[in-house]
Parts: sequence; C-alpha cells; structure tokens
Amino acid sequence: MTYIDELFSPQHSIAWEYISSFSKLHEMLPGIHDFILSYPKSGFAEISDGVWVSPDAVIAPSALIQPPCIIDSGAEIRHSAFIRGNAVIGKNCVIGNSVEIKNAIISDSAEVPHFNYVGDSILGYKAHMGAGSITSNIRSDKKPIVMHFNDMDVETGMIKIGAFLGDRAEIGCNAVLNPGTVIGHDSIVYPLSSVRGFIPSWMIFKGSGTIQRQHKE
Repeated sequence: MTYIDELFSPQHSIAWEYISSFSKLHEMLPGIHDFILSYPKSGFAEISDGVWVSPDAVIAPSALIQPPCIIDSGAEIRHSAFIRGNAVIGKNCVIGNSVEIKNAIISDSAEVPHFNYVGDSILGYKAHMGAGSITSNIRSDKKPIVMHFNDMDVETGMIKIGAFLGDRAEIGCNAVLNPGTVIGHDSIVYPLSSVRGFIPSWMIFKGSGTIQRQHKE
C-alpha cells in the first residue's frame, strides 16, 4: 500500500517530512497530535494554549480552535469554523463556514469552505471539498476499518479513518467519502456521490458508481 508519493507532492505541507515517513496511509493518523507538539514553532504565535498561528493567517472571531493545532501562513479560518484539535492547516488554506476539522492534515492551498466535516483524514495540495461533502470516519457497526486499495484489502485495526485526498482532488457538493476512502490526485467526484474504496488518479467518479478516465489535454 505504498502510494503516498503518488497522492501527495513534496513540500506542500509543513507536515511533509512526517507524511513521507510512512509506507501505509492509515499509519499517519495516530501521530498527528505528537507531530504538532514536536514541530518547531519559530515564526508562529501561540494565540491560546496549544494553538500556534502564523501572523498573516486570518481567523474569524467566531471560529473555535482547540489544541493542539498549527495554522500556517495565509490560511483563512472563516466564520463559525470548528477545529477540534490535532489539526495541521497548511499555507493559504480555506476552512470555512460551519466546517469541522478533527485529527487531520490539510495541505497547502486546500479548500474546505462550506458545511464540511473532515475527520481522521489527509487532504493534498489544492484539494477541494464542495459544500456539504464529508469524510465519514467510522463504520455504522463500529468494526475496524478495512481499506481497499489496488485490489488489496488492508486490515488497519483502527476504528476511525476518514479519507485521503490526493493533490487537486475535487469532491462534489454533498458527496460522502466512506471510511478509508482514497481519492487519487486530480480525480473528480460527482455531487451526491457515496464513495468507498480506491479511486485512482485522473478519474471521474459518478454518483451511479461509474468510474471513467478523464481526457487530459
């Protein structure tokens, strides 16, 4: 399940060295807390206990940010955003109205702008989630999550895993990414889709479950 270099391009997150140290995607999730605490905070202001923010990030007064969290340069945290801790928010990211983030790495220039839930997930560079799209991070039966990847089943032993979105992945409005979903870089998910498993790069996933390759110019 070594797919990290294919999903995420280097140097588009302060957590890249951490991300690239793993061979399996789900193994990144438990250590986000410790990564934030150990990361050098030079150039960041600690605006509250355990919350470090770049001086040119913009945070709405109504946003609620719980520790530990680090917010990089140029990020915009909008009205009523709720960051529940263990969150790395990259450069020039948008975390918008009524968005909830928990135990996640949001890479540079990713946008999570309207009514989204992102938990136990990694979003790549310039990934975009349409309004109302969410990462579902726990099975209804609460059993450990099995990730399906390149015709392989990966027993994770973990109860909570959201989704892994490659660079420039586009998720349509009100789509649901089921636990352990992997979306390849530059792939598109249609609005209202329910997605599970693995969608390779440069694909289009339609609400009917149809997958087709994009025509690249």
